[in-house]
This record gives sequence, structure tokens and C-alpha cells, in this order.
Amino acid sequence: MPMDMANKSCMPMVKAMILLDSEGKRITVKYYSKEWALSVKEQSNFERSLFVKTCRTNARGEPEIIMFDNHVIVYKFVADVFFYVVAGTEENEIALAQVLQALTESTSTLLRNSVEKKSILENLDLVLIAMDEIVDNGIIFETDSAQVASRVTMRGKDEGFGNISDQTLSQAFASAKEQFSKHMLR
Repeated sequence: MPMDMANKSCMPMVKAMILLDSEGKRITVKYYSKEWALSVKEQSNFERSLFVKTCRTNARGEPEIIMFDNHVIVYKFVADVFFYVVAGTEENEIALAQVLQALTESTSTLLRNSVEKKSILENLDLVLIAMDEIVDNGIIFETDSAQVASRVTMRGKDEGFGNISDQTLSQAFASAKEQFSKHMLR
């Protein structure tokens, strides 16, 4: 077995992270598997059938886990947003639940506890960067939501900026400007 294949089999892998609205329409997605890479139509069909399968369940408190279309799906609903993490059947459901928790909690932190379709679309850049911080090319990198939110906002825990949810937009802009100035003067 080639070295690359041996390494991949040991790492938990995610095939997709999907955010849908309350009508099953795409808010944002990240696909990491080649099986969906070629066709937006295939992606859309999968998302639609996944929504139909899960929309009537009550996954608001704890995440739910299902087998669907030869995949393990871990999902949770927050307000009017449906969060899904998709993986192969060989993956550990607990690891996938941690990815989902990191995604929902870091999104909540970044959006100041206003997790709804409108706020996600208004801050789509933050949500996409958070998704990239959690999973890169299908490999799970970080499941600590505080760490993810900190990286997205480019703040270390020791930099003294406080909690992002306590900052106004102007304060966040001023902090970013200050950090940029510090790094440019080095």
C-alpha cells in the first residue's frame, strides 16, 4: 500500500460540511470528496434528499447521527440553519460530532450568538474561514471552537482583546488596524 494511502486511512476524514436554510436551500457548503466534485447538480440532489430525510427530526439540542446514502451524517439545527457534517461509513461518529460542535459553536461565537440565515450570509467570510480552520481538504484539524474563533479573528488568547462577542464592529476594525500596523512596522 502506498504511503499516502496508509496515512489517509488513519486520519479521520470529512467528505462535506453543509449549511442549509429552513427550506432546504444552500447557504454554504464545502465538499472535500471527489464523488461530488464534478457536478453541482449531484451536490444539489444530495443536499435536497438529505434535507427531506432530516427536516422532520428534532435535532435542536443534541446532534443526531444517521446513515444516509452510504454516508454517516451528523447534523444539528440552530434557529433556521441546518448544519451537516458528512463522512464515509468507516469514520468515527464521535469525531464527526466534535467537528459539528466546533462548527456550530464557533459560528455562534463569530456571529455573536445570532446564528440565523441572514447573519450567516452577512458574515459568510467568517463562516467559510471557520470551516477551513476546522477541516482542510477533508482532514480534521481543529475541534476547539474557541481556538477556531480566535484564529478566524486573528487573535491569540494572550493578546488581550477580550471576547469577540463583546466587541462592536468599529472596535473590531480598530483592533485589526492596530494588528496590521504592528506587523507592518516589524
